[in-house]
Amino acid sequence: MSAAPLQYLLHAAGPASAPAFKLGWALIGLVSAVMIIIAVLLVGALARRRPKPPAGAEEKLPPDAGGMNWIVVGTSISSIALFAALVYAMTTLESVASPPSEPPLTIAVTSYDWWWKIDYPDAEDPSRAFVTANEIHIPTGVPVRVELKSADVIHTFWAPQLAGKTEMIPGQTNVQWIEADTPGVYRGQCSQFCGAQHAHMAFEVIAQPQAEFDAWREAQRRGAPSAATPDARAGQHIFEARCAGCHSVRGTPADGMQAPDLTHLASRRLIAAGQMTNTPEHRLDWIEHAQRIKPDSLMPSMALSASDAAALSAYLSTLQ
Repeated sequence: MSAAPLQYLLHAAGPASAPAFKLGWALIGLVSAVMIIIAVLLVGALARRRPKPPAGAEEKLPPDAGGMNWIVVGTSISSIALFAALVYAMTTLESVASPPSEPPLTIAVTSYDWWWKIDYPDAEDPSRAFVTANEIHIPTGVPVRVELKSADVIHTFWAPQLAGKTEMIPGQTNVQWIEADTPGVYRGQCSQFCGAQHAHMAFEVIAQPQAEFDAWREAQRRGAPSAATPDARAGQHIFEARCAGCHSVRGTPADGMQAPDLTHLASRRLIAAGQMTNTPEHRLDWIEHAQRIKPDSLMPSMALSASDAAALSAYLSTLQ
C-alpha cells in the first residue's frame, strides 16, 4: 500500500495536508504564468530590433513609446499577485494550524542521529505506555497530536501526504497534527540536513481502521515473549551480552536507552530507519555490516560466528 514516490507531491491524504497541496499548486500556477509572460516579452523585445542608422550618421534613440506605462502596469500586477499569494499562504497556515476537533490520541516523536523514537503514552495508566521506533501507527479518520523533540541536532519531521514540515529543535517541544483519510502506508522523512546519514533517516506512518489500530496497540503493550527454543535462548544470551547496553526489550534485562526499542522488532515492516526490509537475512546483514550500510551511525558492525548469528537471528525472530 506504499505510495509511489511521485504521489508524495501529487496527492494529499488528509485534512492537515490538503490545503497546503492546493496552495502549492496555486503558487506553481502563479510562477508558471510569470515565466510565460516574461518569455513572451523577451521574445517580443528580441524580435523588434531597431534599424541601423546610415553609415556616418549619429545614432539617436527613438522617443519613449509607452515604456514607462509598461513598467507601471507590470509593477502593479506583480504587487497585486504577490499580495494575493501572501494572503492565501497565511490563510492556509491558519487553516492547518489546529485540528478541527480535540485529538483523541497523542504521541511523542523524538529524533536521533539517525532514527526516530515513538512514544505512546497512556495518561490513565502509565504502565500501559510503550515505545517503538521508526514506525508510527494511527487510526484513520481522526486527528493525532504529535509532540516533536530532538535528542541531538535540528531535524525536521515531514510526512508530505499527511502534513507539512515541522522543525525538531533540541531543548524545545514543537507540536503538529496529522490525520489520514484512508488506510495506507505513508512515508516520512527528515528534511533538515542533520549529518552524514540524513538521507537515510526515514519513517513510516501506517494508518489503520480503528479496530486494527486498537489490536496493534494492545499487542505493543505486551512485553517480549519468552524464548522457547534452545537456539532462541542462546540468542537471547548473546543479545543481552552484546546489544543490551544500547537496545531495550521489555520483559527482559535488556534496558538500553540509546538505540531503538526492539520489543516487537519482528512486527515492523522496515529496519535501519527505512533502509532495509525487515527479514531475518536483512536483520543479520544490518547487525554484521551496519557501518557499511549506514556509515557514521552509532550502530557498530558486529563480528559473529555462524552459530552465534543463527542463534541471534532465531531470538530476534521471536520479538513479534
